[in-house]
Amino acid sequence: MSSGGAGQNKEVAKWDPGFAEQIVDRVGPLIKRYFRAEVRDLDRIPAVGGALVVSNHSGGMLTPDVLVFAPAFYKKFGFDRPLYTLGHQMIFVGPVGDLLRRAGVIEATRGNAANALRDGAVVLVFPGGDYDSYRPTFTENVIDFAGRTGYVRTAIETGVPIVPMVSIGAQETQLFLARGDSIARRIGLKKLRAEILPVSFGLPFGMSVFFPPNLPLPSKIVTRVLDPIDVTAEFGENPDIDAVDLHVRAVMQAALDELARERRFPVLG
Repeated sequence: MSSGGAGQNKEVAKWDPGFAEQIVDRVGPLIKRYFRAEVRDLDRIPAVGGALVVSNHSGGMLTPDVLVFAPAFYKKFGFDRPLYTLGHQMIFVGPVGDLLRRAGVIEATRGNAANALRDGAVVLVFPGGDYDSYRPTFTENVIDFAGRTGYVRTAIETGVPIVPMVSIGAQETQLFLARGDSIARRIGLKKLRAEILPVSFGLPFGMSVFFPPNLPLPSKIVTRVLDPIDVTAEFGENPDIDAVDLHVRAVMQAALDELARERRFPVLG
């Protein structure tokens, strides 16, 4: 679907297909080569209309998730179909925020997501956010959204399918030791909308407590799109939000377990 209708909303109106194409052309090949990235089963995303792609989130602050997925998406669907990614408001600081919006990143509110979905766009959401992207490497293959279910409500309200997606490999780009969520609560970081104080180890800085971020190792990343879930068709007109969320996570967990069984060595894939 064309992006024309997206101009009705100030957030999605800032998407610049020409700018997105420049990023895909220049950065996409580097990311694909560095992480030996694969994106499988893109044909499971509906060819037209809005869809809410729901994924696990990996790799800490320098997560490669979107830069792995977006080039494959645009290669298949072209740049007349926008892909919007929901992002935490803290990343929209100064000129970086303007660039992110031009690339298709929008502030993660249910209103912004609903507007984009009603305009027929594909919206990518990571319900687990930073809590998920900093999960310990030793439990890397666990789907955990920290109890967040807003994505289910958004899909129901807009009448779009949920398209689950799983990714493996980015949690091996450094050694994630702990989220530090209990420490964050103890020192009151929640007042700053920060729920974690993650501890990781990598190169070139060694031990890092949230900052500075270490550079990611070239771990092989595989992303897989799963079958769409029509919430109303599968759960009725008044679906139980928790039941839908449980089903989505169960489907994702099974797929992630399958990818994990394929993986022979950490980092190497």
